[in-house]
Amino acid sequence: MNQFLPVTMEEVNSRYQGEVDFVLVTGDAYVDHPSFGTAIISRVLQKEGYRVAILSQPDYQSKNDFMRFGKPKLGFLVNSGNLDSMVNHYTVNKKKRSTDAFSPGGVMGKRPDRAVIVYTNRIREAYGQIPVVIGGLEASLRRLAHYDYWSDKVRRSVLVDAKADYLIFGMGELTIREVARFLRDGTPEKIKELPGIVYQTKVIDHIPNALILNSFEEVREDKKLYAKFTKESFGEQNPYLGKTLIQHHIDRYVVQNPPMRPLSRRELDDVYSLPYMRTYHPMYETEGGVPAISEVKFSIISERGCFGGCNFCSLAFHQGRIVTSRSEASILEEAKKIVAEPDFKGYIHDVGGPTANFRFPACDNQLKVGACKNKQCLFPTPCKNLKADHREYLELLRKLRSLPKVKKVFVRSGIRFDYLMADKNDTFFKELVEHHVSGQLKVAPEHSSNRVLHYMGKPNIEVFEGFMKKFYILTKKVGKEQYLVPYLMSSHPGCDVKDAIELALFLRKHKMVPEQVQDFYPTPGTVSTAMYYTELDPFTGKKVYVAKTYQEKTMQRALLQTYKAENRDLVKKALEQAGMQHLTAVLLPYHKQTKKEKPNNDFRRKTGITKNQGRPQGRSGKSQKSGGKRGAYGNHRGR
Repeated sequence: MNQFLPVTMEEVNSRYQGEVDFVLVTGDAYVDHPSFGTAIISRVLQKEGYRVAILSQPDYQSKNDFMRFGKPKLGFLVNSGNLDSMVNHYTVNKKKRSTDAFSPGGVMGKRPDRAVIVYTNRIREAYGQIPVVIGGLEASLRRLAHYDYWSDKVRRSVLVDAKADYLIFGMGELTIREVARFLRDGTPEKIKELPGIVYQTKVIDHIPNALILNSFEEVREDKKLYAKFTKESFGEQNPYLGKTLIQHHIDRYVVQNPPMRPLSRRELDDVYSLPYMRTYHPMYETEGGVPAISEVKFSIISERGCFGGCNFCSLAFHQGRIVTSRSEASILEEAKKIVAEPDFKGYIHDVGGPTANFRFPACDNQLKVGACKNKQCLFPTPCKNLKADHREYLELLRKLRSLPKVKKVFVRSGIRFDYLMADKNDTFFKELVEHHVSGQLKVAPEHSSNRVLHYMGKPNIEVFEGFMKKFYILTKKVGKEQYLVPYLMSSHPGCDVKDAIELALFLRKHKMVPEQVQDFYPTPGTVSTAMYYTELDPFTGKKVYVAKTYQEKTMQRALLQTYKAENRDLVKKALEQAGMQHLTAVLLPYHKQTKKEKPNNDFRRKTGITKNQGRPQGRSGKSQKSGGKRGAYGNHRGR
């Protein structure tokens, strides 16, 4: 009978005769579902025959809880959870969040800030020089020197601060198998030869095919060198042609080997066929369960990786730019498990990943030589070698919606509209509109200013306008009332008040009323964060305007929601600052409601916008999301 992995010493005694090979420490509650990195890594190791115990959200105030299972035979594995702990804890305004969807009952405070560092230091207090391997999103995106938004400074590699032995970056299934094997065989020195590994050393003469980056000390003191370092490090994230990266830190070197190759389709199928319990551990039942499971319980992860190349997204630095997808048979098998759930109501909420409509590498060359170093697949326009083909995804959706007890199959993890428009065959677009939109389709134009979109790595707004026009034509043909949910971002590097006003006019023109918008959140591991910190474009070295004051950021955000009465003064101030007071009557309708009344009713009467038009299920305010970003040790979109 399948069961959860041990979480108590009593269970270890019962199942493993009192000794474990690995203790996996995580900042999340224990959820044994393949949307959670802890579940994947623990099940991969279990399949290889290792005895794994789960230490979820330990008491980090002392070393005692870290000794719950005794000293593991091979070592500790540590992650902060599916999100970076700082993003999990703080809003873009650096205010403490009130809830944590990855903790029982949604209670905040179950993990520390900078959880990977704290957990590893407690392990060292308990057991000294036992092998410690860190991984997951927090470790992966902080593997080299990095700008830290919360302290507003450049920090060292998290490997140095955590005092761990090794860091696994990216999607870790292949790497963790080899790490475990070398630890078991007593040859840990071989771990330093593995792709997907970061380690520390004082001698680098023996390392072949290496690129020596500017040191931590240099990039900390010189923003031009930080921008140069960003360009160089991003350019080598290629599992086939990437160089080993070396960066000096104080009295040692941090060495990042090239990334591990992506899993094959068969290997990815194997990962998702492991015996997950597909829910949270029953020990959380009395606390109300773990809220994060509701987002993924009736959803299916169909692929990983993204060749979209958005500069504000961390996917390229974590999952990589090469897309790998599961087979139709694997996905249908998981769908049958979902249908068999007692609380299944007939709706599969999502079939996708980082980008729902990516199923293959962008071109045939990517599986031989990786993604191009100095070119993007979709930006500024689709590459001539791009394979824009939705036929396999369409056939998959058709088979899923024909399963017994399935009423609807929705696509909610996001459609890359420029890729969809590049497909000359309209069949997928037509069936998407007719069968797979739950009233609202999430898309991410992000902005309307082509200058800002350039800094974002997004296509010109004309592409989105063409997509939008076609969407509503097809929607009308099938006789449905459906709307686009635009993801919009304020204060991205390169965006000034005039750009924000341009976006406000765009929304007014297209009768869009976004109810939630996202300020740019500078998280580790993105090009946009480097722009924010240095005020330079890493790829050109040219100056970039960055809104950093609270006043300007609130003005830009208010311009995305001009219909709100409470934003009136901020919008007027922005228009005055830009010398565009003549637009006041256009952007600021008369507000006569009280605060208790809905602030957008009068605006809708004046503009003719219907009750539901443009009403997104908006963003959560987090720059890192749990849906569609899932994989070994967890990952995120980095929005």
